[in-house]
Amino acid sequence: MTNKIAVIGAGIMGSAITTRLLETGQIVHVFDLDQTKVAALVGKGAMAAASVAAATQVSDFVVLSLNHANIVKAVVFGADGVAQKASADKLLIDMSSIDPSDTALMAEKLQSETGMHWLDCPLSGGAPGALAGRLTVMAGGEEDDFKRANAVMQHLCANYTLMGPSGAGQTTKLINQLFCAVAFQAVAEAVKLAEAGGVDPSKIPDALKGGRADNSIMQEFMGKFAARDYTPTGRIDNMLKDLDSLQSFSLKTKTPMPMTGQVVEIHRLLCAAGLGPKDTVEMMRLLDGPTGQKD
Repeated sequence: MTNKIAVIGAGIMGSAITTRLLETGQIVHVFDLDQTKVAALVGKGAMAAASVAAATQVSDFVVLSLNHANIVKAVVFGADGVAQKASADKLLIDMSSIDPSDTALMAEKLQSETGMHWLDCPLSGGAPGALAGRLTVMAGGEEDDFKRANAVMQHLCANYTLMGPSGAGQTTKLINQLFCAVAFQAVAEAVKLAEAGGVDPSKIPDALKGGRADNSIMQEFMGKFAARDYTPTGRIDNMLKDLDSLQSFSLKTKTPMPMTGQVVEIHRLLCAAGLGPKDTVEMMRLLDGPTGQKD
């Protein structure tokens, strides 16, 4: 079945989501302030929208792929935003990663003012996962909306789970980021320890495969870390943005997170050193020290 979908945000993830939806035969209207990014998607078959409101008006589903809660709020409730053309027969699917409390408040506001429901659907798997239709998506909202959104998600996801009411998807994404951030730091430290002990760290993933320490981040990234391969795969400042949300939420809920707190501060140090826009492998620079020596 062909669906009419608006995608708001044509960054790395928004572009990948749009591309995948077009490849599966969906009708996609896209809006982004960067017209170069929009033009690239138009070249693939998308239709450029003059505004967020215009994209909302002609679509049944509105997918958001944005960086921060304040941007989401402006896009939904600002001038020419989603709320201007929202109605009960449309569904907002927010695939951004933002604070769970902010999500719940905005979802309630949108529904009470316009009748349009909101499903928070943060993702894991990045652009490659979106392009392959292999994303993991953790949803928060009403079960009927979760089922309805499957018309879109079936083209993007390999794992699509309703975690609870509005905000529950975002809470689960914070937990996902907790695991990822701690695992990346563990990989970096393991590389240094292996090198110090005269062990080739690139052999570690195969050696530990199938054991209790095995995990996808080690398998995918340990060789990259060991080689100091700084090819971009994920920005440190994007991870810090999610970790800041995690810390904020843990403070609101009075949840102790001592180990995570240390990893957050390591990311903050990297960003303070000007490495925020760089790849996660830049963590190795902190451990290698000012001389950049591997051992």
